[in-house]
Amino acid sequence: MGSILNIRDILKRVKTGDISIDEGEKLLKLLAIQEVEKAIKLDDGRELRRNVPEIIYAEAKQEEYLIQIVSEAIKHRDRVIISKLDEKKADSINAALKNENIEVYYNKEAKIMVIKNREAKKNGVKRKIGILAAGTSDVPIALEAKITAEEMGCEVITAFDVGIAGIHRLFKPLKNMIEQDVDAIIVIAGMEGALPSLVASLVDIPVIGVPTSVGYGLGEEGLGALITMLQSCALGLTVVNIDGGVPAGVFAGLIANKIAKAFEKNKF
Repeated sequence: MGSILNIRDILKRVKTGDISIDEGEKLLKLLAIQEVEKAIKLDDGRELRRNVPEIIYAEAKQEEYLIQIVSEAIKHRDRVIISKLDEKKADSINAALKNENIEVYYNKEAKIMVIKNREAKKNGVKRKIGILAAGTSDVPIALEAKITAEEMGCEVITAFDVGIAGIHRLFKPLKNMIEQDVDAIIVIAGMEGALPSLVASLVDIPVIGVPTSVGYGLGEEGLGALITMLQSCALGLTVVNIDGGVPAGVFAGLIANKIAKAFEKNKF
């Protein structure tokens, strides 16, 4: 397992005399920007600041650079997530990471890969979020959001194909999510994108709308769904970018983590 840097651990080691002040200073500096070759800079302190796993966007990156970034990133982290990753690049990364201490999981449908050190601590916040997908075409983005939130420690309750074309399908899974006391609900929809507004009008839970690039004609490539969600008159709805499963999963995960910390602090 790589050396996972942690400010508190470094400070404790300085305090106990295990390392000198100079050695501690050097280790702390490693939490700053790390340069890999000349075109790549890794922010090693990001996860510590934000409580969000390192997430690497793969779609626009050259395969050579992507492998360099991933190989270096996992050395100093418990886990790395790679999003918008096609199968060819996934195979190349898997072949490059020949390390018995690393676990690699790739979801072809969601185009997302999770790389973990086997000795990594399991991140469990004991909180739940919900994910609703309007149609089966929206499932890949729903899975992207689900995997992201799970890597932030959340338990995720899902229901797919519950769009407004058959609104009666929505109520049972939505009731279940309310009864399960989810902290946030991610609602994913393409076409006209009406489902998030409907859900937000029915619950007292933060709703995260995700427009997908499913659609054709005037509102093609998700534009119609995005505009509908942004113009919603239902309060309590926030909206991420088209096909933004990762940002939705992170946002829901941050909400759940914050609530978990409050419960732990106050021992509710």
